[in-house]
This record gives sequence, structure tokens and C-alpha cells, in this order.
Amino acid sequence: MIGEPTQTLGGSAPAPALDRDPEETAEWIESFDSLVAEQGTERAQFMVKNILQRAGAQSVGVPMVHTTDYVNTIPADQEPAYPGDEETERRYRAWMRWNAAVMVHRAQRPGIGVGGHISTYAGAATLYEVGFNHFFRGKDHPGGGDQVFFQGHASPGMYARAFMEGRLSEEDLDGFRQEKSREGHALSSYPHPRLMPSFWEFPTVSMGIGPMNAIYQAQSNKYLHNRGIKDTADQHVWAFLGDGEMDEPESRGLLQLAANEGLDNLTFVVNCNLQRLDGPVRGNGKVVQELEAFFRGAGWNVIKVVWGREWDSLLSKDREGHLVRLMNETPDGDYQTFKAESGGFVREHFFGRTPETKELVADLGDEDIWNLKRGGHDYWKVYAAYKAATEFKGKPTVILAKTVKGYGLGSHFEGRNATHQMKKLTLADLKDFRDYLQIPITDAQLEADPYRPPYYHPGMDAPEIRYLLGRRAALGGAVPERRSRHAEVTLPPSSAYAVAARGSGKQQAATTMAFVRLLKDLMRDAEFGRRVVPIVPDESRTFGMDAFFPTAKIYNPHGQNYLSVDRNLVLAYKESPAGQLIHPGINEAGAVAAFTAAGTSYATHGEPLVPVYVFYSMFGFQRTGDSFWAAADQMARGFIIGATAGRTTLTGEGLQHADGHSPILASTNPAVVTWDPAYGYEIGHIMRAGLERMYGGKHTDPNVMYYLTVYNEPIVQPAEPEGLDVDALLAGMYRLPGGTGSEVDDAVARLSADAPRAQLLASGVAVPWAVEARRILAEDWGVAADVWSVTSWTELRREGLAAEEQAFLHPELEAPVPFVTRQLAGTSGPVVAVSDYMKSVPDQIRQFVPGDYAVLGADGFGFSDTRAAARRFFKIDSHSVVARTLQSLERRGEVPAGAAREAIEKYRLLDVTAGTTGSAGGES
Repeated sequence: MIGEPTQTLGGSAPAPALDRDPEETAEWIESFDSLVAEQGTERAQFMVKNILQRAGAQSVGVPMVHTTDYVNTIPADQEPAYPGDEETERRYRAWMRWNAAVMVHRAQRPGIGVGGHISTYAGAATLYEVGFNHFFRGKDHPGGGDQVFFQGHASPGMYARAFMEGRLSEEDLDGFRQEKSREGHALSSYPHPRLMPSFWEFPTVSMGIGPMNAIYQAQSNKYLHNRGIKDTADQHVWAFLGDGEMDEPESRGLLQLAANEGLDNLTFVVNCNLQRLDGPVRGNGKVVQELEAFFRGAGWNVIKVVWGREWDSLLSKDREGHLVRLMNETPDGDYQTFKAESGGFVREHFFGRTPETKELVADLGDEDIWNLKRGGHDYWKVYAAYKAATEFKGKPTVILAKTVKGYGLGSHFEGRNATHQMKKLTLADLKDFRDYLQIPITDAQLEADPYRPPYYHPGMDAPEIRYLLGRRAALGGAVPERRSRHAEVTLPPSSAYAVAARGSGKQQAATTMAFVRLLKDLMRDAEFGRRVVPIVPDESRTFGMDAFFPTAKIYNPHGQNYLSVDRNLVLAYKESPAGQLIHPGINEAGAVAAFTAAGTSYATHGEPLVPVYVFYSMFGFQRTGDSFWAAADQMARGFIIGATAGRTTLTGEGLQHADGHSPILASTNPAVVTWDPAYGYEIGHIMRAGLERMYGGKHTDPNVMYYLTVYNEPIVQPAEPEGLDVDALLAGMYRLPGGTGSEVDDAVARLSADAPRAQLLASGVAVPWAVEARRILAEDWGVAADVWSVTSWTELRREGLAAEEQAFLHPELEAPVPFVTRQLAGTSGPVVAVSDYMKSVPDQIRQFVPGDYAVLGADGFGFSDTRAAARRFFKIDSHSVVARTLQSLERRGEVPAGAAREAIEKYRLLDVTAGTTGSAGGES
């Protein structure tokens, strides 16, 4: 209920102890007050800090203070002078606010109705404009420019500013959220670099990912600097966030990294309008205080901007602290209500709670009380906070700026629970908003078509516009802006891939190890190697990447200031400011954020980096799929390595480690090119093709992420075959060559020319099972089978769908034949497909396979057991392939009836203990 005092969320001071000497207490307080009055708050802060230090030295316990009073962190007497022409800046800010609202309103007219958000930018305009006018540096700045993560729902304001700057036209504004129907003059709903590749840099509206990516962008800036790739010392990262957004686990979960690494090149600006999308963020509490405690505890520098300059005189007269106490006790739900009411309501229900605070505003009219602004709407207060944040060293800074959602839009919008979903204004709202902003537009112009009120621009020669452009020129040009020009990349020579082509000789090696050996050689390349950024959450030893520790070293901006326990070992753990390996810890979300920052460095910094993110496959797309979508939006380039892949290769770990579905999840992301290689030489060709696509300069779409699944089951890695069809391998499938003199080839060679035939398709770790099935079919059943290594089920499907689309839209042309169909043309017999994934993975190409097609897969939950038992349980082992092939041939009348049942009994297919496919080696 309004009027009832509420305990401050985030911790409040304990009840004071009984004062045994009030007179002495009064003398101390009087002395402190005199110090403040005579020497200012800065001196007072110095004295208090020294007293607290002395108290600690004397073992005097002082309660920890997690929150400060609900007032501005920077006292009025410590505020710097505002450096700009505030009135000029206010005028064009008003025009931007008008144009932003009108753009959304026009997009909601009948027949269009694409929506948009009005209220976020209306409340945050001051936060942005102080930055644009005095802080955000563009890419032409001598220091290289800042990176700004804009709050997604505030995008109309960025478009409105670009319109004032002459970067966008009225026709562009009218294309808001109509990206295909108004192509060429279209604006994306939110910050989407992929949709507006020369405008936006960072996608932010999938809430929580923006804060996370901003932290790792700041880390990436330091990484580039510390490794000597680029001087980023004069670049700053800004992230504009919502207080409701801070409830996302991703928003808060990585704060410690920023503090631990001392990312003083990072500032969060939290727009604390006290509202989430449906109502108050903390109706019964105080989100500013909660966030202050949380960030302070995480090691951040915290600056609160709560009250505008109109409150300064009231606070200076509040000698006994009655007003501050009232501010501390009032919950957010009440503050929201106050801004939806009137000055008289605030007088009665806020100031009227105590006689002292009521008297404090006795000489103010209701309009004066209504005009007591929140700090986030005050140029002076925001400028002081930004300046302090950019000058603070040793820690990241968060600015908690209190605002009103829908500020200035009128009583129907300001502070209302529904304001986030309100897309348009009534004619009366338009007139009130115009009057409030003093826009020179007549009633007649508004009444002519209330659904299409005019935009306002005074012309490029207006003094305000010249001032605006002058400020941006001084700061290095337009923001936001994305540039894709980058330093030239010298790709590795063919010799760098030799280790992959050689195979493993007589030794066994899993494809994970084959990949790691190749990566090590790529990193050794004199020209290219320094651009590789290996990223491993916390499984380097499982993947055999601990060999990177002593040579490439682990990136740590503070170096290694301890005596390593394994310092005498060859593979000792070594950290360095110039370390190449990024080790986020047990933190897949942070690893993807690091991948995104590195993978977009070619555009953000003009210095390409090639991230190689290696992770337990189950904890990739399942856990961080949304982050990969953001990486795709930001047009990241790099390699994603799902190690310990498959549902049955890691069965000792059990259900939550058994990955049978990641390729399906990855297939939903258009920027992810998914591969399931079986052998090291396949990995070599895939990675070489990936680098050529990303940085060879010839591909029409270089902005992709190559996802390779690799396994932990050791096999003898074959050398690259003579005459390998590399083009087919890279298109998605190729036939394994025969005639190698192997036991399998000998068995097939003994068959007659008219023997029944079959085609076995397999991927990844399942290819050796298919090879074994080929031998069994020949020796036990007289069936000749070809084995095809399917390197990418997903790319085969995409190519087939593209062929279908071409035939559908252009019936006048000869219909293209999908690659799968072409590869299998001329073969005979049924097609049987198997992988270590669920059936839907090989089932992706069903419509393009000519003739009979059967798939085997590991559907259902994983479990702990031996590989052989697990594969027998899922019916994906070699003998299951044999039985399924015989069943298809039996239906065609090409083998005797009952052959499949005989095989099931012969190989005890229903007995999980009878499986023989797979070894017990490999790390788990």
C-alpha cells in the first residue's frame, strides 16, 4: 500500500545500538558536518576511508555496507561542468524523440501493423544523447573507436538520430520492420548486423546475451592489445541494458570475469525505469539497490544516478536525513505509481508521509514537484557519471540510471504497466507530445492523417544539425557503424595440412586427436598462426590440448603470479598476458561469447582472428544455441568443434553426456555449416575449405561457422587415399575407394558380378561400422556393398532443398538434380544409412535418395555402458547394419526370404551383451 515504509532490498543497516553518550555522538556528527560544509564531500570521503582503515587495524568490526543511500553516488559539488551547449542538444534530442515515436506509430497503421516499441527510447534518450554528444567514439577516431551495445528495444532512437545525421531518409524510416516489402529502404526491428551489415555491430535483443557479449568484447580488446595484434588502449565498450534484463542469468553470471580481469575498458549503463515488459521489476523492493549490492559484491565500481539537479537543493536542506530516509524506504512500485499520477499526488503520497518532508516542499507548487526529474533524464548527472566511469581505473563500472519508461509521451504512456506493448499514439497523444517537445508541426498536419504524422527535420544547414554533426566529427564519425574491411590474411600453405593426410600409421588415434594435431600445426604457421584463438571451457586434457599450455600459454592479463604445482612437468600449466589460449573455465556461455568477439574481430577491429572453440559436444548447441544465433547475427567466422561427439562413444558418462542430436540443433542455424568427419584427412580438407571460405576472398558468403563433430574413440587413421574426390567430400558425401588390398576388399572381390548389391551411407565414427558391415555382408551373405562417407548430412539437405526451390520457382528451366541423387545415380541396391545420432540426422536427405532408403539411429536417452553394448541396444552397430540391409534386399526379392530373421538370430541382435562394435579406448 502506498504510504507504508518498506525495507530496502539488497540489505539495510541493522537497528542502531543504544547510544550511551548522545552528547559525544552529537559532537562527532557536528564535526563531520563541518568537514563537509568547509572542505566538501571529496575530503569527507577521504577521511571516512582512513577511519575505516584505522578501525580495521584496531580490530574494530564495522558492518559491511552493500548498498549506499538511495541518492546519487557523485555529490553535486563534485560534478564536472557540462562541456556542451545543453539547450542546443535538447532541441535536437526532442526532434529525435518525436521522429522515433512517429516512425513506430506509422509502422502500426492499418494495413501494415508491424509493431515497434516507443517507450524504451523515450525514457533513455538522455542516456544515449550524452554518450553520442560527448563519449561514443567512431571508427575514425585516432584511438580506433568504441564498441556500443545498444538496448534492443531502443533501436527507433538510433534510427531517428541517423535520420537527423543524414544517414537515413524518410523513406528508410517508413521501411521500419518491412525488410522484404521495402527492400533497399528497410530497417530491422532491432540491432541486427546480418540484416543491416553496414549499420549495426552488435545484436542485443535476445536479452542477457548483450551483457555477456559486451564483457567478452572488452576482454577481446585487451587480448588483442596484450598479444600485440592491435593497440586498443583507447577503446571503450559500452553496454546499455534494462533493469528487467538483469534478471537473466546471463546478464549477471559473468560479472566476475570483468572484475577478475580488471576490465576498466567496460561500462554497463543500466536503464532503471523500474519496469519489465509486464509490470514493475521489483514492486515491493528496490532494483537499483539490489543491483548496487550485486555489482559491488562482484567487484565492480558502482555509480548511481537516481535524482536530477532539481533535487539538489532539497537534499542540501535535508539536514536530519528525513528525505533520504523516505527515499530509502519507498518501494519501486510506489515510484512507478507516482510517475503515472500528478504533482499533487506525489506531494500527498510521497512527501506527505512525514511532517518534515511535507514542510520541505511547502513552497513548491504541484507543477514544481512534478518537474523533479529522475537522474537518468538530467544531462549534468549523466555526464558526470559517464566521465567518472571512463576515468576509473582497475575495475569495470556500472551506472545505475533511474528513468521513467515512456518519459514525455503523456499520461497514457508514462510509467504504465502496458507501456512496453503500446505501439501507437492517439491524435490527442500526438498533439500533447508535439507540444511537450515543441515540434513545429501544426494541428492541421496531424489531423490530415493521424496514422501518418510528419517527421521533422530542420534541414542539414540548421545550426543544431551543424552542431550535432560537429560533435560526431570530433568523436570520430557515426555510431553505430559496421565496417567489414580488414587486414589481409595469409592462409596456411598446403604443407600445414600434411599431418592430417598422413594418417596415424599403425597407431590408433581418435578424430579428436587428429584434429588437435592439425590445429597445432596451423598455429605454428609463421604468418597465420598468431590469428588462431583456441577456446576451451575446461576440458583441455580430455581433448589432448594440454600440450598447448607450455607453448601457446593460457591468456591471463595478470600473468601467473603463483608457483604452479605442475611446473616441473613437460605439459605444465602456464598463464601469460600474451597467452593465446582462452580458458573461460567451466563456462560454455562465456566461451561462446569469447568465440563471438574473436570471430567478429575482422569487422570490429579490422584484424581477423580465427576462433576455434572446442567443447564437450553435448554442451554446445543444446546449452548455448541462442548464443550461436547471436554469433550468426553478428556474422562471426570460426570453427566450432564438438568433441566427444555421438550418443555411444562416451557411454561411461551417461545420459547427460550422450549427444545424439546436436547436428539437428545446429542445422536450424543457417550460418552453421555442420560436418561429421570420419577420418583425419577429411578434417584437413574441411578446415582448409573453411579457412578459404572465410578469408580466401572468393566465396560469396564468408560469414559462416564451421561445426565439426569429432570423437574420442581411437581407430587406425588411414592415410588419404590416392585419387580422393575432394570436391565430393566437401559437397557432403563420397564413396570410399576399394582396391586397397584390405580384408574387406578381398571379401567383396570374391563375389560374382551378379551378386546382390547395397549402398551403405555412414558418417563420423559410424563409417568403420559400415566398413565392417560391408565385410560381413560379403563373407556371410554374398552381398556386395559400397560404403559412402557422408561428411555432412545437413549440407546435402540444404543443397537438395535449393535444387527443389530452383525447380519450383523456375519451371521453364531444366530442373537441377540434387547432389545426393547424382552421387547415387547408377548404383544399385537399397540404401541404408547409419550414424551415432538419432534417426532424424540421416533422415534429412530421405527425399533426395533414389529407391529404397532405411536409416538406423540412436533415438532415446543415452546411458552408461560399454560402446559395444550401447550400439547393440540402439541397433546401430555393424551387425544391425547387416540385418537392416538384408531386410531391404529381402523385400526386393534379391536375397532369400527369412535372411533378415536369420541374421538377427545368428548375431543375437536382441542381446545387448553380444555386441562387438567399438573399442574400450579413449578418454572419457
